[in-house]
Amino acid sequence: MPRIGQFKQPDGDRLSDRVAIALLTRTYPPELVDRAVTESGSSGRRQRLLPPRLVVYFVLAMCLFVDKGYQEVARMLTQGLSWAGLGAEPSQVPTAAAISRARVKLGAAPLKALFEQAVKSSGVELTTDESYGRRRLLMVDDMTFDVPDSKENVMCFGSSKARGVGPSELPQVHVMALVEYATRAIVHAAAGPSANVADSMPAEDLFTALRPTDLLVADHALVHTAQWAAAVARGADLLCPVGPEVALPIGRELPDGSHLSDLADASGNHLTAGHSRVRVISYTGGRSARLERHRLITSIVDHETAPAAELAALYSDRCEAESPLRDLKTRQMGRIETLRSRTPECVEQEIWGHLLVHHAIGPLLPTAPGSRTSDEWHGRLFR
Repeated sequence: MPRIGQFKQPDGDRLSDRVAIALLTRTYPPELVDRAVTESGSSGRRQRLLPPRLVVYFVLAMCLFVDKGYQEVARMLTQGLSWAGLGAEPSQVPTAAAISRARVKLGAAPLKALFEQAVKSSGVELTTDESYGRRRLLMVDDMTFDVPDSKENVMCFGSSKARGVGPSELPQVHVMALVEYATRAIVHAAAGPSANVADSMPAEDLFTALRPTDLLVADHALVHTAQWAAAVARGADLLCPVGPEVALPIGRELPDGSHLSDLADASGNHLTAGHSRVRVISYTGGRSARLERHRLITSIVDHETAPAAELAALYSDRCEAESPLRDLKTRQMGRIETLRSRTPECVEQEIWGHLLVHHAIGPLLPTAPGSRTSDEWHGRLFR
Protein backbone atom coordinates (compact mmCIF):
# COMPACT_ATOMS: atom_id res chain seq x y z
CA MET A 1 0.00 0.00 0.00
CA PRO A 2 1.60 3.30 -1.05
CA ARG A 3 1.82 6.13 1.46
CA ILE A 4 -0.08 9.36 0.90
CA GLY A 5 1.41 11.27 -2.03
CA GLN A 6 2.97 8.18 -3.56
CA PHE A 7 1.95 6.60 -6.85
CA LYS A 8 1.98 2.82 -7.11
CA GLN A 9 2.96 1.68 -10.59
CA PRO A 10 0.75 -0.99 -12.19
CA ASP A 11 2.00 -4.57 -12.02
CA GLY A 12 4.64 -5.19 -14.66
CA ASP A 13 5.29 -1.46 -15.18
CA ARG A 14 8.81 -0.99 -13.80
CA LEU A 15 11.13 1.97 -13.99
CA SER A 16 13.98 -0.38 -14.95
CA ASP A 17 12.05 -1.44 -18.08
CA ARG A 18 11.62 2.18 -19.13
CA VAL A 19 15.29 2.89 -18.50
CA ALA A 20 16.20 -0.14 -20.64
CA ILE A 21 14.11 1.21 -23.53
CA ALA A 22 15.72 4.62 -23.06
CA LEU A 23 19.15 2.98 -23.29
CA LEU A 24 18.21 1.48 -26.65
CA THR A 25 16.93 4.81 -27.99
CA ARG A 26 20.05 6.58 -26.75
CA THR A 27 22.29 4.02 -28.45
CA TYR A 28 20.13 4.01 -31.58
CA PRO A 29 18.49 7.47 -31.82
CA PRO A 30 15.51 7.94 -34.15
CA GLU A 31 17.55 9.68 -36.86
CA LEU A 32 19.96 6.72 -37.01
CA VAL A 33 17.07 4.26 -37.22
CA ASP A 34 15.34 6.31 -39.93
CA ARG A 35 18.54 6.47 -41.97
CA ALA A 36 18.96 2.68 -41.74
CA VAL A 37 15.36 2.17 -42.85
CA THR A 38 15.71 4.58 -45.77
CA GLU A 39 19.07 3.27 -46.97
CA SER A 40 17.80 -0.30 -46.90
CA GLY A 41 14.80 0.66 -49.03
CA SER A 42 12.27 -0.50 -46.43
CA SER A 43 10.45 2.77 -45.70
CA GLY A 44 7.49 2.01 -47.98
CA ARG A 45 3.94 3.00 -47.11
CA ARG A 46 3.66 3.93 -43.45
CA GLN A 47 1.16 2.29 -41.13
CA ARG A 48 -0.57 4.36 -38.49
CA LEU A 49 0.19 2.12 -35.52
CA LEU A 50 3.36 0.45 -36.78
CA PRO A 51 5.59 2.76 -38.85
CA PRO A 52 9.01 1.28 -39.78
CA ARG A 53 10.91 3.11 -37.03
CA LEU A 54 8.59 1.73 -34.38
CA VAL A 55 8.91 -1.79 -35.79
CA VAL A 56 12.71 -1.54 -35.57
CA TYR A 57 12.43 -0.47 -31.94
CA PHE A 58 9.95 -3.29 -31.37
CA VAL A 59 12.44 -5.88 -32.66
CA LEU A 60 15.08 -4.48 -30.30
CA ALA A 61 12.66 -4.52 -27.37
CA MET A 62 11.56 -8.05 -28.30
CA CYS A 63 15.21 -9.16 -28.10
CA LEU A 64 15.68 -7.30 -24.83
CA PHE A 65 12.56 -8.70 -23.14
CA VAL A 66 12.88 -12.23 -24.48
CA ASP A 67 10.35 -13.77 -22.09
CA LYS A 68 7.48 -11.41 -22.97
CA GLY A 69 4.75 -11.85 -25.57
CA TYR A 70 4.33 -9.54 -28.56
CA GLN A 71 1.61 -7.33 -27.08
CA GLU A 72 3.36 -7.04 -23.73
CA VAL A 73 6.59 -6.03 -25.47
CA ALA A 74 4.63 -3.46 -27.51
CA ARG A 75 3.06 -2.05 -24.34
CA MET A 76 6.44 -1.82 -22.59
CA LEU A 77 7.99 -0.24 -25.66
CA THR A 78 5.38 2.48 -26.08
CA GLN A 79 5.52 3.32 -22.38
CA GLY A 80 9.31 3.45 -22.52
CA LEU A 81 9.32 5.66 -25.62
CA SER A 82 6.79 8.00 -24.00
CA TRP A 83 8.87 8.14 -20.81
CA ALA A 84 11.97 8.97 -22.91
CA GLY A 85 10.08 11.81 -24.63
CA LEU A 86 9.94 10.09 -28.03
CA GLY A 87 6.19 9.86 -28.45
CA ALA A 88 2.86 9.65 -26.67
CA GLU A 89 1.37 6.35 -25.63
CA PRO A 90 -1.14 5.19 -28.28
CA SER A 91 -4.76 4.64 -27.45
CA GLN A 92 -4.44 0.97 -28.41
CA VAL A 93 -1.70 -1.63 -28.57
CA PRO A 94 -1.31 -3.44 -31.92
CA THR A 95 -2.37 -7.07 -32.01
CA ALA A 96 0.21 -9.87 -32.20
CA ALA A 97 -0.94 -10.64 -35.75
CA ALA A 98 -0.45 -7.01 -36.82
CA ILE A 99 3.03 -6.97 -35.27
CA SER A 100 3.95 -10.20 -37.09
CA ARG A 101 2.84 -8.73 -40.42
CA ALA A 102 4.80 -5.54 -39.74
CA ARG A 103 7.95 -7.54 -38.97
CA VAL A 104 7.60 -9.45 -42.24
CA LYS A 105 7.08 -6.21 -44.17
CA LEU A 106 10.13 -4.58 -42.55
CA GLY A 107 12.49 -7.48 -43.27
CA ALA A 108 16.04 -7.92 -42.01
CA ALA A 109 17.83 -5.26 -44.07
CA PRO A 110 17.10 -2.24 -41.79
CA LEU A 111 18.39 -4.08 -38.72
CA LYS A 112 21.55 -5.12 -40.55
CA ALA A 113 22.07 -1.56 -41.82
CA LEU A 114 21.52 -0.21 -38.31
CA PHE A 115 24.14 -2.58 -36.90
CA GLU A 116 26.68 -1.56 -39.53
CA GLN A 117 26.00 2.13 -38.86
CA ALA A 118 26.28 1.62 -35.10
CA VAL A 119 29.62 -0.19 -35.42
CA LYS A 120 30.95 2.53 -37.70
CA SER A 121 29.72 5.43 -35.54
CA SER A 122 31.15 3.86 -32.38
CA GLY A 123 34.58 3.67 -33.99
CA VAL A 124 34.90 -0.06 -33.26
CA GLU A 125 36.06 -1.01 -36.73
CA LEU A 126 38.66 1.76 -36.74
CA THR A 127 40.49 0.53 -33.65
CA THR A 128 44.23 0.45 -34.19
CA ASP A 129 45.73 -0.33 -30.78
CA GLU A 130 44.53 -3.96 -30.72
CA SER A 131 46.96 -4.92 -33.43
CA TYR A 132 49.77 -7.26 -34.24
CA GLY A 133 52.36 -5.19 -36.00
CA ARG A 134 50.28 -3.21 -38.48
CA ARG A 135 47.56 -5.85 -38.62
CA ARG A 136 44.17 -5.47 -36.97
CA LEU A 137 43.57 -8.59 -34.90
CA LEU A 138 40.20 -10.31 -35.35
CA MET A 139 38.88 -13.65 -34.23
CA VAL A 140 35.99 -15.75 -35.48
CA ASP A 141 33.17 -16.59 -33.09
CA ASP A 142 30.27 -18.87 -33.96
CA MET A 143 27.15 -20.27 -32.32
CA THR A 144 24.00 -22.17 -33.31
CA PHE A 145 20.49 -21.13 -32.27
CA ASP A 146 17.32 -23.22 -32.36
CA VAL A 147 14.43 -21.79 -34.39
CA PRO A 148 10.74 -22.80 -34.50
CA ASP A 149 9.99 -25.79 -36.71
CA SER A 150 7.71 -23.95 -39.12
CA LYS A 151 7.55 -25.22 -42.70
CA GLU A 152 9.58 -22.24 -43.95
CA ASN A 153 12.30 -22.67 -41.32
CA VAL A 154 12.61 -26.40 -41.92
CA MET A 155 12.96 -25.83 -45.66
CA CYS A 156 15.67 -23.20 -45.14
CA PHE A 157 17.58 -24.50 -42.13
CA GLY A 158 16.80 -28.20 -42.26
CA SER A 159 16.47 -30.60 -39.36
CA SER A 160 19.46 -30.75 -37.04
CA LYS A 161 18.52 -34.29 -35.99
CA ALA A 162 18.49 -35.44 -39.63
CA ARG A 163 21.93 -33.90 -40.15
CA GLY A 164 23.25 -35.50 -36.99
CA VAL A 165 24.80 -32.24 -35.76
CA GLY A 166 22.96 -31.92 -32.46
CA PRO A 167 20.43 -33.40 -30.07
CA SER A 168 17.69 -30.91 -30.93
CA GLU A 169 15.00 -31.82 -33.43
CA LEU A 170 14.40 -28.13 -34.13
CA PRO A 171 15.97 -26.42 -37.12
CA GLN A 172 19.09 -24.48 -36.25
CA VAL A 173 20.63 -21.31 -37.63
CA HIS A 174 24.41 -20.91 -37.58
CA VAL A 175 25.68 -17.43 -36.67
CA MET A 176 29.30 -16.42 -37.26
CA ALA A 177 30.89 -13.15 -36.16
CA LEU A 178 34.11 -11.22 -36.56
CA VAL A 179 35.24 -10.06 -33.13
CA GLU A 180 38.05 -7.71 -32.15
CA TYR A 181 40.59 -9.34 -29.90
CA ALA A 182 40.86 -7.00 -26.92
CA THR A 183 37.50 -5.18 -26.97
CA ARG A 184 35.37 -8.31 -27.56
CA ALA A 185 33.32 -6.12 -29.90
CA ILE A 186 31.44 -7.82 -32.73
CA VAL A 187 32.23 -5.88 -35.90
CA HIS A 188 30.42 -8.03 -38.47
CA ALA A 189 28.20 -11.11 -38.54
CA ALA A 190 26.52 -13.51 -40.94
CA ALA A 191 23.94 -16.25 -40.54
CA GLY A 192 22.86 -19.30 -42.48
CA PRO A 193 21.85 -22.95 -42.18
CA SER A 194 23.63 -24.85 -39.44
CA ALA A 195 25.99 -27.40 -40.97
CA ASN A 196 29.49 -28.66 -40.67
CA VAL A 197 31.44 -25.57 -39.64
CA ALA A 198 33.91 -25.81 -42.50
CA ASP A 199 31.09 -26.03 -45.04
CA SER A 200 29.15 -23.18 -43.49
CA MET A 201 27.66 -20.60 -45.83
CA PRO A 202 28.02 -17.77 -43.25
CA ALA A 203 31.81 -18.03 -43.45
CA GLU A 204 31.79 -16.91 -47.08
CA ASP A 205 29.55 -13.94 -46.25
CA LEU A 206 31.66 -13.12 -43.21
CA PHE A 207 34.89 -12.90 -45.16
CA THR A 208 33.49 -10.14 -47.39
CA ALA A 209 33.99 -7.77 -44.44
CA LEU A 210 37.71 -8.47 -44.20
CA ARG A 211 40.08 -5.75 -45.32
CA PRO A 212 43.80 -5.51 -46.03
CA THR A 213 46.04 -5.71 -42.93
CA ASP A 214 43.47 -7.80 -41.00
CA LEU A 215 44.79 -10.89 -39.24
CA LEU A 216 41.97 -13.36 -38.66
CA VAL A 217 42.57 -16.00 -35.98
CA ALA A 218 40.22 -18.99 -35.72
CA ASP A 219 40.03 -21.47 -32.87
CA HIS A 220 39.14 -24.41 -35.12
CA ALA A 221 39.60 -25.36 -38.74
CA LEU A 222 36.62 -23.49 -40.15
CA VAL A 223 38.01 -22.64 -43.56
CA HIS A 224 37.96 -24.80 -46.65
CA THR A 225 40.47 -23.95 -49.31
CA ALA A 226 37.98 -21.91 -51.35
CA GLN A 227 37.12 -19.80 -48.31
CA TRP A 228 40.80 -19.44 -47.50
CA ALA A 229 41.45 -18.11 -51.01
CA ALA A 230 38.50 -15.71 -50.77
CA ALA A 231 39.80 -14.25 -47.50
CA VAL A 232 43.37 -13.91 -48.70
CA ALA A 233 42.14 -12.34 -51.95
CA ARG A 234 40.79 -9.43 -49.88
CA GLY A 235 44.29 -8.78 -48.56
CA ALA A 236 43.71 -10.31 -45.13
CA ASP A 237 45.94 -12.83 -43.40
CA LEU A 238 44.68 -15.95 -41.64
CA LEU A 239 45.83 -18.18 -38.82
CA CYS A 240 43.97 -21.37 -37.96
CA PRO A 241 44.58 -24.98 -36.91
CA VAL A 242 44.41 -27.94 -39.27
CA GLY A 243 43.87 -31.59 -38.47
CA PRO A 244 46.22 -34.47 -39.23
CA GLU A 245 44.03 -35.50 -42.17
CA VAL A 246 45.09 -32.40 -44.14
CA ALA A 247 48.14 -33.18 -46.28
CA LEU A 248 50.69 -30.38 -46.12
CA PRO A 249 53.94 -31.43 -47.80
CA ILE A 250 57.05 -30.03 -46.18
CA GLY A 251 58.68 -27.35 -48.28
CA ARG A 252 61.49 -25.02 -47.28
CA GLU A 253 62.18 -25.14 -43.55
CA LEU A 254 62.54 -21.78 -41.84
CA PRO A 255 64.80 -20.70 -38.94
CA ASP A 256 61.91 -20.36 -36.46
CA GLY A 257 60.95 -24.04 -36.86
CA SER A 258 58.06 -23.48 -39.27
CA HIS A 259 58.05 -24.61 -42.88
CA LEU A 260 56.41 -23.60 -46.13
CA SER A 261 53.79 -25.72 -47.87
CA ASP A 262 50.93 -25.53 -50.37
CA LEU A 263 47.25 -25.74 -49.50
CA ALA A 264 45.25 -27.96 -51.87
CA ASP A 265 41.57 -28.62 -52.35
CA ALA A 266 39.84 -31.96 -51.82
CA SER A 267 40.95 -33.13 -55.27
CA GLY A 268 44.59 -32.35 -54.55
CA ASN A 269 44.67 -29.28 -56.81
CA HIS A 270 46.59 -26.30 -55.50
CA LEU A 271 44.77 -23.02 -55.20
CA THR A 272 45.31 -20.46 -57.92
CA ALA A 273 46.27 -16.79 -57.99
CA GLY A 274 49.07 -17.26 -55.46
CA HIS A 275 46.73 -18.13 -52.59
CA SER A 276 47.96 -21.67 -51.95
CA ARG A 277 51.28 -20.82 -50.28
CA VAL A 278 51.04 -21.28 -46.52
CA ARG A 279 53.34 -21.55 -43.56
CA VAL A 280 52.95 -24.49 -41.19
CA ILE A 281 53.63 -24.03 -37.47
CA SER A 282 53.76 -26.96 -35.04
CA TYR A 283 53.94 -26.47 -31.29
CA THR A 284 53.09 -28.20 -28.03
CA GLY A 285 50.78 -26.52 -25.56
CA GLY A 286 47.47 -26.72 -23.73
CA ARG A 287 45.27 -25.17 -21.08
CA SER A 288 45.46 -28.17 -18.75
CA ALA A 289 48.22 -30.29 -17.29
CA ARG A 290 48.05 -32.45 -20.40
CA LEU A 291 49.99 -30.87 -23.25
CA GLU A 292 48.81 -31.38 -26.82
CA ARG A 293 50.44 -31.11 -30.20
CA HIS A 294 48.97 -28.41 -32.44
CA ARG A 295 49.46 -27.66 -36.11
CA LEU A 296 48.61 -24.23 -37.48
CA ILE A 297 48.66 -22.77 -40.95
CA THR A 298 49.01 -19.09 -41.76
CA SER A 299 49.11 -17.02 -44.90
CA ILE A 300 51.95 -14.97 -43.38
CA VAL A 301 54.94 -16.65 -44.97
CA ASP A 302 57.52 -14.16 -43.68
CA HIS A 303 58.88 -15.68 -40.47
CA GLU A 304 60.77 -12.51 -39.53
CA THR A 305 57.71 -10.24 -39.29
CA ALA A 306 55.63 -12.94 -37.58
CA PRO A 307 57.76 -15.54 -35.76
CA ALA A 308 56.20 -18.94 -35.14
CA ALA A 309 56.30 -18.55 -31.35
CA GLU A 310 54.31 -15.30 -31.50
CA LEU A 311 51.64 -16.74 -33.80
CA ALA A 312 51.35 -19.83 -31.60
CA ALA A 313 50.82 -17.53 -28.59
CA LEU A 314 48.10 -15.62 -30.48
CA TYR A 315 46.28 -18.85 -31.28
CA SER A 316 46.63 -20.09 -27.70
CA ASP A 317 45.19 -16.83 -26.35
CA ARG A 318 42.33 -17.04 -28.84
CA CYS A 319 41.39 -20.46 -27.46
CA GLU A 320 41.05 -18.94 -23.98
CA ALA A 321 38.98 -15.94 -25.11
CA GLU A 322 35.45 -15.40 -23.90
CA SER A 323 32.87 -15.91 -26.66
CA PRO A 324 30.61 -12.87 -27.21
CA LEU A 325 28.00 -15.03 -28.96
CA ARG A 326 27.98 -17.53 -26.10
CA ASP A 327 27.65 -14.60 -23.72
CA LEU A 328 24.70 -13.37 -25.79
CA LYS A 329 23.05 -16.77 -25.76
CA THR A 330 23.52 -17.60 -22.09
CA ARG A 331 23.36 -14.27 -20.26
CA GLN A 332 21.43 -12.00 -22.62
CA MET A 333 18.81 -14.57 -23.67
CA GLY A 334 18.81 -16.34 -20.32
CA ARG A 335 16.54 -19.35 -20.13
CA ILE A 336 15.11 -18.78 -23.63
CA GLU A 337 16.72 -21.36 -25.90
CA THR A 338 14.73 -20.88 -29.11
CA LEU A 339 14.31 -17.78 -31.27
CA ARG A 340 10.74 -16.59 -31.90
CA SER A 341 10.68 -16.14 -35.66
CA ARG A 342 8.86 -18.56 -37.94
CA THR A 343 10.28 -17.42 -41.28
CA PRO A 344 13.96 -17.27 -42.36
CA GLU A 345 13.78 -13.54 -43.11
CA CYS A 346 12.48 -12.81 -39.62
CA VAL A 347 15.03 -15.20 -38.10
CA GLU A 348 17.77 -13.08 -39.65
CA GLN A 349 15.99 -9.94 -38.48
CA GLU A 350 15.83 -11.31 -34.93
CA ILE A 351 19.54 -12.23 -34.97
CA TRP A 352 20.47 -8.68 -35.95
CA GLY A 353 18.17 -7.48 -33.18
CA HIS A 354 20.04 -9.58 -30.60
CA LEU A 355 23.39 -8.33 -31.92
CA LEU A 356 22.18 -4.73 -31.67
CA VAL A 357 20.99 -5.27 -28.10
CA HIS A 358 24.32 -6.89 -27.24
CA HIS A 359 26.13 -3.89 -28.75
CA ALA A 360 24.07 -1.59 -26.52
CA ILE A 361 24.18 -3.47 -23.22
CA GLY A 362 27.40 -5.47 -23.62
CA PRO A 363 29.59 -2.90 -21.82
CA LEU A 364 27.17 -3.00 -18.86
CA LEU A 365 27.27 -6.77 -18.40
CA PRO A 366 29.56 -8.10 -15.65
CA THR A 367 32.59 -10.03 -16.77
CA ALA A 368 31.84 -13.75 -16.81
CA PRO A 369 33.51 -15.81 -14.06
CA GLY A 370 36.94 -16.97 -15.15
CA SER A 371 37.12 -14.61 -18.13
CA ARG A 372 39.59 -11.81 -18.60
CA THR A 373 38.87 -8.12 -18.57
CA SER A 374 39.86 -5.97 -21.53
CA ASP A 375 42.82 -4.57 -19.57
CA GLU A 376 44.05 -8.09 -18.84
CA TRP A 377 43.74 -9.04 -22.50
CA HIS A 378 45.53 -5.90 -23.59
CA GLY A 379 48.33 -6.49 -21.09
CA ARG A 380 48.93 -10.05 -22.22
CA LEU A 381 48.41 -9.80 -25.96
CA PHE A 382 49.81 -6.37 -26.73
CA ARG A 383 52.60 -5.93 -24.21
